[in-house]
Amino acid sequence: MGFLEGKTAIITGAGFAALKDGSAGSIGYGIATAYAKEGANLVITGRNVQKLEDAKERLEAEHGIRVLAVQADVNAGADNKAVVQAVVDAAMAEFGRIDVLVNNAQASASGVTLADHTTDQFDLAVYSGLYATFYYMQACYPHLKETKGSVINFASGAGLFGNYGQCAYAAAKEGIRGMSRVAATEWGPDGINVNVVCPLAWTAALENFQEQYPEAFEANVHMPPMGHYGNVETEIGRVVVQLANPDFKFMSGETLTLEGGMGQRP
Repeated sequence: MGFLEGKTAIITGAGFAALKDGSAGSIGYGIATAYAKEGANLVITGRNVQKLEDAKERLEAEHGIRVLAVQADVNAGADNKAVVQAVVDAAMAEFGRIDVLVNNAQASASGVTLADHTTDQFDLAVYSGLYATFYYMQACYPHLKETKGSVINFASGAGLFGNYGQCAYAAAKEGIRGMSRVAATEWGPDGINVNVVCPLAWTAALENFQEQYPEAFEANVHMPPMGHYGNVETEIGRVVVQLANPDFKFMSGETLTLEGGMGQRP
């Protein structure tokens, strides 16, 4: 167990998804695994109940921590503030504290060009990503202030570099980056640090993207200079753990690209 023992992390989009070889292929689950190995109790959310239950069963059995799985779907037709508040209230009822918020959840119609994007497709990305991050940050803020906690939000190279066929996804992710920088400014006096991660890992979603939109995949997804795609736990999740470490508390408002050398920028 590590420095997060007895503390609580909320991780959105943390259901278990398997790659074709059966290994973990979900960034959220990889993050949850890394946090579990440090002793954190977890609140995991997602849209798919079965994936959440699979994640809960695996995490509790393998790491001996407690996991609260809560189905939650932020979308254009929901009372999203109430949806998110219910998750936070459940977390407080179960664990009595919130120390880390990881906003990883995101859906999108990747592969559809800007000219062909529908309003519903745009809403899918903006609500599941940007709005979800906004509501979770608002709802968790009073509790993070009490624990002097950490927020780790997720953006993407799609927004940094303007990837083909990802207009709504990129818009949502760049909105998250902007909001995160504002939160770092406003919440710094409360002892809360807020940072952003842009990952590149081999996931079940990326496998599906390759199959469904091979041209968009070919245009956007390239092998990093490091020679492999990131591992969801060891190369993404472990960094997200360290961003909640007291040793990194002075770092706030930053964007980290975990892309094996692909994410270089001025």
